[in-house]
Amino acid sequence: MSLRTPGALSERLDGLRMRFDTLQQWLDWQETLHPRKIDLTLDRVAVVADALGLRENPPVTIVVGGTNGKGTVATVVAALLRALGFRVGLYTSPHLLRYNERVVIDGALVSDADLCRAFAAADAARGDHSLTYFEFGTLAAVWLFRERQVDFQVLEVGLGGRLDAVNVWDADVAAITCVDLDHQAWLGNDREQIGREKAGIMRRGRPVVLGEEAPPASVLEAALGLGAPVCRLGRDYRLEPEAAGGAWSWMGGTTPLGLDSDVLGQLEGARGRNVATALAILHLLDLQPQLSPEVLRAGWSAAPPARLQRLPGRPEWLLDVAHNPQSARELSRWLATHPVSGAVAAIVAVMADKERGPMFEALRAQVDVWIPIDVPGARALPAEVLAAELGALPEGGVVRAADPGAAVAAAVASAGPLGRVVVFGSFMTVQAVLECLDPSMLLKATA
Repeated sequence: MSLRTPGALSERLDGLRMRFDTLQQWLDWQETLHPRKIDLTLDRVAVVADALGLRENPPVTIVVGGTNGKGTVATVVAALLRALGFRVGLYTSPHLLRYNERVVIDGALVSDADLCRAFAAADAARGDHSLTYFEFGTLAAVWLFRERQVDFQVLEVGLGGRLDAVNVWDADVAAITCVDLDHQAWLGNDREQIGREKAGIMRRGRPVVLGEEAPPASVLEAALGLGAPVCRLGRDYRLEPEAAGGAWSWMGGTTPLGLDSDVLGQLEGARGRNVATALAILHLLDLQPQLSPEVLRAGWSAAPPARLQRLPGRPEWLLDVAHNPQSARELSRWLATHPVSGAVAAIVAVMADKERGPMFEALRAQVDVWIPIDVPGARALPAEVLAAELGALPEGGVVRAADPGAAVAAAVASAGPLGRVVVFGSFMTVQAVLECLDPSMLLKATA
């Protein structure tokens, strides 16, 4: 059967070869198919996307990039659109506990069976082209979005922007949350170079939302060259939770939001900036007038896991995937403004290619005990190396743990019932700790 015809996207795959029976088999194979785990180019994914017909008459497409906050912006945008009654596909990465977290349609994780069907379609269409793990996942997500006939697809950039797989789809609205130092080996060594890569998701004549007040000049220059209208935080839009009931300012005009204090109290720091950026995207889609207080509550209560996520209990647990200097500074700010009576113990693991010095400098005054752990992967910094670096800090002590389970026990003992355990450094750090805890705790968590 032809994969290029629109009807083929909704047909059963009886005529296609199902290479594997289970999702895990597909994922294990994808890890080995391409010679490089990260191979930034659009060539392969564009060929396969076109073979599948995924760029013909796509749904309204929102592409969200940035160093930090892009997962939050994408999640809030999708939740707001759903609350307005639209069918929405949301693609984010990476995941914490299940691969299915990456592909959400109408608020529900897609099933293993659906992902296997989508992988089979991409496999059949790729011919002699090998695909990376991320490229397979991107194609599968958009294939499922097309099959379910979503009204909007919200795509989070995986790495950079210009050469990221999601960039084969033209954004009707693009958003760049912020630009800071991260992934320098692939994106450049300063904000201007990194900004140039992230600006690659812009399209000629189509608007871009910038979620920071002072973006790099390279981003603004790219927008000017494309004639892309720029909507910048602090200049063109602003969210004002301190106003009575909250207020939204757009291009100089202010609109009361009518929200209660419990909702507004969540809009601080990076969370407030990210929610404002999500609301600006809705404004550019001409949907802001439809955002009633009820819709806003539904949208703003949405948050991806492990972003300043509190788990109940004694001690309190705080999960955060902060993994670069900017996100570490935000984590430090939050800890300083939400103190606890007891000690703060931090379970941490980081990748060896990260700027660790600025991260720990930002957090050292907020942490009493450091507990480094080993996590899988060639990029991970060994715990013994991390322990030596943390031990050189002026504040805090270092406790060694044989494995994540032992680290959890040590953290609980160090923090005591009135303290807090902070887990940060990478998605893999949070994942390793969650596997030692009760995953159902996430359902009771608060942001």
